[in-house]
Amino acid sequence: MTTVNVRIEEKTKKAANKVFADIGIDMSSGIKIFLQQVVNEKGLPFKPTKNPAALRAIWDAEVEHAIKHGKRYKSGKELMDDLLK
Repeated sequence: MTTVNVRIEEKTKKAANKVFADIGIDMSSGIKIFLQQVVNEKGLPFKPTKNPAALRAIWDAEVEHAIKHGKRYKSGKELMDDLLK
């Protein structure tokens, strides 16, 4: 195990802490997940952009793919049975 020190603006740290808390993890776990995804993807696990149109296009493509190829369930029980297989 090793330690990583990162300097970041207080406002960004607070905002990230809130997001992590909202999804039930702490800052350290969130950063570990990010770094593991960097390793898994062999690069950034997202395409950095500030262009709202590009972000919307990416989102729309993902939603279209999920609608076309995603699994559908008739009930919550069916979903849970599939997840617990």
